[in-house]
Amino acid sequence: MPTVDLGYRARKQFIPLHRRTQRWACVVAHRRAGKTVACIMDLIDAALRADKPDARFAYVAPFYAQAKDIAWQYAKRYGGAVPGAAINESELRIDFPNGARLRLYGADNYDRMRGLYFDGVVLDEPADFPVDAWPMVIRPALSDRKGWATFIGTPKGKNGFWDIYRDAVKDTDWLDLMLKASDTGLIDDDELESARRAMGSDRFEQEYECSFEAAIHGAYWGGEMRQAAKDGRITSVPHERGIQVVTAWDLGVGDSTAIWFAQFIGRERRIIDYYEASGVGLDHYVKVLQDKPYLYGSHILPHDAQVRELGTGKSRLEMLASMGVNGVEICPQLRLDDGIQAVRMSFDNTWFDAERCERGIEALKQYRPGWNDKGKTWKALPEHDWTSHAADAFRYLTVGYRPLADSWGKPLRRNIKGIC
Repeated sequence: MPTVDLGYRARKQFIPLHRRTQRWACVVAHRRAGKTVACIMDLIDAALRADKPDARFAYVAPFYAQAKDIAWQYAKRYGGAVPGAAINESELRIDFPNGARLRLYGADNYDRMRGLYFDGVVLDEPADFPVDAWPMVIRPALSDRKGWATFIGTPKGKNGFWDIYRDAVKDTDWLDLMLKASDTGLIDDDELESARRAMGSDRFEQEYECSFEAAIHGAYWGGEMRQAAKDGRITSVPHERGIQVVTAWDLGVGDSTAIWFAQFIGRERRIIDYYEASGVGLDHYVKVLQDKPYLYGSHILPHDAQVRELGTGKSRLEMLASMGVNGVEICPQLRLDDGIQAVRMSFDNTWFDAERCERGIEALKQYRPGWNDKGKTWKALPEHDWTSHAADAFRYLTVGYRPLADSWGKPLRRNIKGIC
């Protein structure tokens, strides 16, 4: 193979990535560490060394515009230096003389990748992808060629990227790489200290020290959740048998459904369980309720559960009733900001089971308004991401629960029929 100098010199911090033998890799790196350049070069190198005909490689960002803004300039600079390489500007594509191809995509239109095959992919900030992009489209595209995947990003709390990194650390089939600014030496101490003063401790720890624990800037209930942890109210919360369990649901259409399980005892609201899934029917969630050892009281559903579906002519409320779920109540309609404030005021008497509610707790910590990069202001509406379903269901629990006993902790005076 002829040697081609593309002008790239790998930073020593990324040499383990370039020399890995594992099929899967997860790189957690601080801002300005150079992870995008390293991963684009990793793709180009793999394309030039490909031993399969018509090899295909992809870089995927959360949005197509991001892929173009962040990675395309590097792909052109280094890929374009290959003799005989053809650059297609309109398709963000580089065709190499050996028949291999590198192309940039956005997960916002992940269906565009459906039916394709890949020999290797880089997924940048995968926690910001639609929930089905990796498992339903990108992962299957790697199967017949036994392609590899590298996940890269900077922490934004314990989200999907945290799950990937945590699993990578435990699995020898994965390369896990954690690059903190205090360890890499890529940014000098004076600049780091200046950044800390300008950004504040939480944002600095997240962006430069790769902390998955740092509080999310702007989170609606971040302060309340930190106080709950400080007070010891995120702990082991036992299920009290004989006391009815109230559930609150956010019913997803084409995405996740989230369910909180709560008991009200004395003046305490005890959140004893949380469940979330996607891509399954209502019968799946009914089975989940059946399999848990709970005596159910009311099930709080959002207002749109009463809307009839065109395909069946039935509402989801009617469908649940036909499956034996009784005691359903519809959450009163309340302005979103009023509901968020109601939740904020409800935390002082709320306890969470740390283990069973782990994902839901992280969602409440990170639920936040959208950010307008152009105007540098918070948007009026929350960011719609993986935290939304848990947050909405928790809001329904807060707004929709109505005690049906003279005092909390006594059995609810209701004739409950059916399995739930």
